Amino acid sequence: MSETSILPPVADRRPISRTHHGDTFQDAYEWLRAKEDPEVIAHLEAENAYTEARTAHLSDLRERLFQEVRSRVLETDLSVPTRRGDWWYYGRTAEGAQYGIQCRTAVVDDSWTPPVLEAGAPVPGEQVLLDANVEAEGHEFFSMGAFDLSDDGTRMLWSVDVEGSELYTVHVRDLTTGERFDEVIENTGQAFFTPDGRSIVYSTRDEAWRPDTLWLHRMGTPVAEDVKLFHEPDERFWLGAGISRSKKYLVIGLGSKITSEELLVDLADPTAAPQVVWPRRDGVEYSVDHAVVDGEDRLLILHNDGALDFELVSVAASDPQGPRRVLLPHTPGRRLLDVDCFRDFATVEYRTEGMPHAALLDYRTGALDVIEFDEPLYEAYFSGNAEWHAPFLRMGYTSFVTPSTVLDLELATGEKHVRKRTQVLGGYDPADYGQRRDWATAPDGTRVPVSLVWKKSFGEPGAAARPVHLYGYGSYEHSIDPGFSTMRLSMMDRGVIFAVAHVRGGGEMGRHWYEDGKGLNKRNTFTDFIAVGRHLVESGVTTPERMVAEGGSAGGLLMGAVANLAPELFAGILAGVPFVDALTSILDPSLPLTVVEWDEWGDPLHDAEVYAYMKSYSPYENIRSDGKYPRILAMTSLNDTRVLYVEPAKWVSALRHAGAEDVIMRCEMSAGHGGVSGRYNAWRERAFEIAWMLDVLGLAG
Repeated sequence: MSETSILPPVADRRPISRTHHGDTFQDAYEWLRAKEDPEVIAHLEAENAYTEARTAHLSDLRERLFQEVRSRVLETDLSVPTRRGDWWYYGRTAEGAQYGIQCRTAVVDDSWTPPVLEAGAPVPGEQVLLDANVEAEGHEFFSMGAFDLSDDGTRMLWSVDVEGSELYTVHVRDLTTGERFDEVIENTGQAFFTPDGRSIVYSTRDEAWRPDTLWLHRMGTPVAEDVKLFHEPDERFWLGAGISRSKKYLVIGLGSKITSEELLVDLADPTAAPQVVWPRRDGVEYSVDHAVVDGEDRLLILHNDGALDFELVSVAASDPQGPRRVLLPHTPGRRLLDVDCFRDFATVEYRTEGMPHAALLDYRTGALDVIEFDEPLYEAYFSGNAEWHAPFLRMGYTSFVTPSTVLDLELATGEKHVRKRTQVLGGYDPADYGQRRDWATAPDGTRVPVSLVWKKSFGEPGAAARPVHLYGYGSYEHSIDPGFSTMRLSMMDRGVIFAVAHVRGGGEMGRHWYEDGKGLNKRNTFTDFIAVGRHLVESGVTTPERMVAEGGSAGGLLMGAVANLAPELFAGILAGVPFVDALTSILDPSLPLTVVEWDEWGDPLHDAEVYAYMKSYSPYENIRSDGKYPRILAMTSLNDTRVLYVEPAKWVSALRHAGAEDVIMRCEMSAGHGGVSGRYNAWRERAFEIAWMLDVLGLAG
């Protein structure tokens, strides 16, 4: 039997009416939402069987791709140690093991230069803290959440999710004896120790999966006696918390998509009433960190009050609503992203012209010392700096062609010490690959940045039409920055050009870039992506028959919209955990996370204009009657709590009913929003996706 003769599963059409603002929509597949219904599970399993049958000819290619990534990865490896107190902490991986192992070794001679650890070699004085492979035994899915240690290094907590629901169970271990404490805290989000290690701060979620309550658990007491530190009743706001690097404050952050508020608790009494820094005001976002300048407690506040791309000010911690000293004034086009305080300076991350930058800020003068790098496209960021004061500052660096790199910036000299660059086996040479920035023009004249990456031996992009893998996202002000991918090499080594469309709705070009691609401007996200695709065709880089598009989650909405608007532009579309039934979800406040999303998409439940606008682009409501679609692969997970499996399940059924000829869906039955757990499982899942894309591009041989 040929693959084309295999018939897809057909979901029954059981129309129900949905009426809002005088408009009625007949939804034939809403019954697929009943996750516990055996008929629904049987349908999903039938979809999986159909997809496996339709892709059976790719099984050998999938295995080759899996082995290719294995051949490039140093499977037994160690991370660069990070100093915290009197210990160096690091992770290790072992060949054949799905998950990482957390370890430490004692600091010798008070050195701040991390010890050089050799893969596969024993580490003197190593103490294994947590072997996730042991913890994962007996579970089809396993995900680590929190991992924290007391400041004195005697206690460790970690949390796990074994379903994909993103609800975690906290465990605690005594590192002096190796014994577990009796404390087990279930259904948590965040979790971390107070600095003295005597208490655990953790968050819990409401029925809509929104983190809304913060608790304090004192070690050795029943969980039932835990103290409620704070509760956020407004369904638009998420709650998060952390300890300032100075160890003086517990910082509670509350945020919707467009408004935030932060509160401080002096850790001298963690149960004291939290103090508001700036009262919340609609449309004003800010974040706070603690610094000590000339002996005075100051708060550095990054905010957008009258400053679209944000401004940095300093206020007295004793009077945060008092006089402000401007440290970094608002500069249009310089989007300030993050400020992190240390004893003598602050780190600053910001973005200009679509590129991220990292710098050091002098508290007293406000001078910004930008850390320079040579590549035209790269990402540099601060990471792994646990201490309030140290002679080195840990940074991460990568580009589309440079593997992930860990370096230490020596503060006294400004010298960059490369501690480790991820080793890519098999003779990888960055010089064999090229990267550049192009610009496409959107229908309204806006210039849209496009990143291109390719293997040079196949020629420069545009010299001849080549296969292209075009990726996009475009929501939540999330930027797709330059980053290296080992698995991407399998496509580029077959001649595929990888391209990123930095469309509006993301944050690449500043806050206005986000504002112009959300709410009632959302269509710009879709037309930008189409403009990039057409630019690649018109500039001779590729042809529609040789271009495949990919996006996931909100980027899956982008894929669904593009499939409706310009199906002729792509040979195939890969939609990962796709938000393709957006209007149905955002209309229902009982669904997980819906209310908090209204600031991003608008509120179609109460606003007729938003309803009409969302209905005009939501992929499920706008499936073409002519059935003219490229090949489509939808990937989803049964236990995803962010984008429910039902969205792609309904979409795929509706596409087929409209006459789309080559639409398949794969539903992982033991996974969450991020897909399967375990690195080997993740490699196999990505090999499945890449094999499908190569088949679409005619490169599956």
